[in-house]
Amino acid sequence: MKKVSGLKGRLLLEKDGTSFLGKRRVDLLEAIIQQGSISAAARAVGMSYKGAWDAIDAMNNLSDQPLVVCAIGGKDGGGTRLTEHGQQIIRLFRAGEAEYQRILDALITGVDHFDAFQQMLRRFSMRTSARNQFVGKVTKLTRGPVNTGVHLKLDKKNELMAVVTTESAATLGLKVGLEVYALIKAPSIILTTESTGKFSTENRLCGRVARIHLGEVNAEIRLTLDLEKTVIATVTHDTVQKLQLAEGEPACALFSASSVILALVQ
Repeated sequence: MKKVSGLKGRLLLEKDGTSFLGKRRVDLLEAIIQQGSISAAARAVGMSYKGAWDAIDAMNNLSDQPLVVCAIGGKDGGGTRLTEHGQQIIRLFRAGEAEYQRILDALITGVDHFDAFQQMLRRFSMRTSARNQFVGKVTKLTRGPVNTGVHLKLDKKNELMAVVTTESAATLGLKVGLEVYALIKAPSIILTTESTGKFSTENRLCGRVARIHLGEVNAEIRLTLDLEKTVIATVTHDTVQKLQLAEGEPACALFSASSVILALVQ
């Protein structure tokens, strides 16, 4: 039997030199099942705590269904577990390790559940510097002579709006029903603890603070939204203090439609 590294290329688990669902990530998912926490799972697979969170955020944001769910705080101190969807992904990957040629043949002949698996892999293959990466379907286009408003549905509960030039909309071939990627840089996110009220930004995604990572100058704030989507914001230490941000507390991410970059992966 060939080594797993050879199988990755055959199963398209690796693209442009970066693996988004390779053996290391699957090992992390399995370690979460065994350990029940991100920190313990990261140590078990030799991954940094931050690296493990980044991997989980990326997989959850780009998946139709969450792979990992996290409970914040509580009397038991919170915890982490894999969803049935996440466990199914592990089973598919391990089946590929055991019988790589059969899996490859199944992909080529277009078996339904492998088609869905392959589509998810394409989402994970995109490389970008933006910390926030989402995939959604266009639900509405408002075309103007200069700019076009693009409404995206990320899942059953989360939506956002982007504004691009009408020329860019034509170049991308945007139309209702098309699946596109939405990228937002962390510094473009404004945080607020007010769940209601009027704001000048077009987008508001609300959830709870899941993690606060204090750096030397700024702080990285991770919000968990409904259906385990996440938003990363970079703010000053002063902002953390003024808003009294704390893990488990509600907060909203605000950002303008013009700060959203749209992309297609062919």
